[in-house]
Parts: sequence; structure tokens; C-alpha cells
Amino acid sequence: MDLKQNDTTRQNDHTRYYKEVQELGNSYASLGDYDHARRCYEKAASLGPDEPNPYIGLGVVALENDHLEDANIAFRVARRLAPDSSRAYAGLAVVAQKRKDYQRAFDMYLKSLELDTDNLSALLGLFQTSCQMGSFAKVIHYLEIYLNSHPDDGSVTFSLAALHMKEGRFEKAATLLSDLLSLEPENKDAADLLEEVQHYLQRTKQAAD
Repeated sequence: MDLKQNDTTRQNDHTRYYKEVQELGNSYASLGDYDHARRCYEKAASLGPDEPNPYIGLGVVALENDHLEDANIAFRVARRLAPDSSRAYAGLAVVAQKRKDYQRAFDMYLKSLELDTDNLSALLGLFQTSCQMGSFAKVIHYLEIYLNSHPDDGSVTFSLAALHMKEGRFEKAATLLSDLLSLEPENKDAADLLEEVQHYLQRTKQAAD
């Protein structure tokens, strides 16, 4: 019984140490101290070899240092350890986007959002990639899903309005921009885009009359 208790205690201590090192790495990364963050993530990976989070951390650090192949390897390991990790797929998408492989980036962002529709970094990455590819239908779908849960997110509302405008849905764009300006009356970008949309709608109405 005592041996089992000792084993459990050691395991609990090991798990707690892993979590502390992982969280310390996250803290260093948030402060931009990527060298110390990398060391913590490497230690966390040795303490928890089956945990995906240290490898996601290593991937983020590698991206910040523009080491794309190192980032790619780290995110692939994280995906192998956790096939349902939205963050691993988002990381692979960022690598592909930086390499200008927009089709792969698009696919990886989509997979990330299928796993977690609230992954804002994947959502905005999909928006950027869609603009580069000129393909907007799928990103509009995920932007709308996200806004259903986060109706006050101004950046996503603006992005969705801009996409509706590109697709020729000016009335939808006008409604979204009006809603955004009611929340953020000082948002000059939204005001300028709404003026442009209203000008188009007015011209269309005059032409119809």
C-alpha cells in the first residue's frame, strides 16, 4: 500500500512539475522572451513526451524566429500526439501561409476550424488566405458561425462585411457595418466602408428608377 502511495505521489509531483514548466514557457512566450520559452518547452516535452502542448509552444517559438521547418516539425508532432488539436492544424496552416502555399494553408485552417469554430487566429488566417486566393464562400460560413457566438467582435464583423461587399451582397454588408458602428461609433474604417456601400446602393436604386 505504501509503495502504491509513493508511486502515486511521485506521479503527481511529476505531473505538477510538467504543468509548471509548461506554464512558465507560456509566460515567457507572452513576454516575447522566446529563448527562455523554448528551453521551458523542451523541458516540458521531456517531462510529458505524450503531451502536445510543449510542441505547439516550440512551433510558435520557431515561427517567431522564422524557422519554418522547425515549426513545421513541431506542429506535426503535436498533431500526431493529438489528432483533434485545432491549434496544431492552425500552426501548420501558418507555416504553409508563410511559404505561400495558400491551398495547403486554406485546407489546414479549415481543418482547424472544423475542430474549433472559436479559434480566432485560424479564422483570421482563413480570411487572409481567402483574400490571397480569391475564394470567400467557406470563410464567410465560418465567420458567421463565430459571430453567432461572439456578436460583439468588431474585427470579425468588419471582415465579414468586407467579404459580403466583395461578393456583391451590399445590403448585408450595410447591415453589418451599421451594427458595428452602433457598438464602435469611432470606427473610421467601418464608417468609410459603410459610406462606400451606401453610395453603391444609392446608385443602384437610381439606376433602377
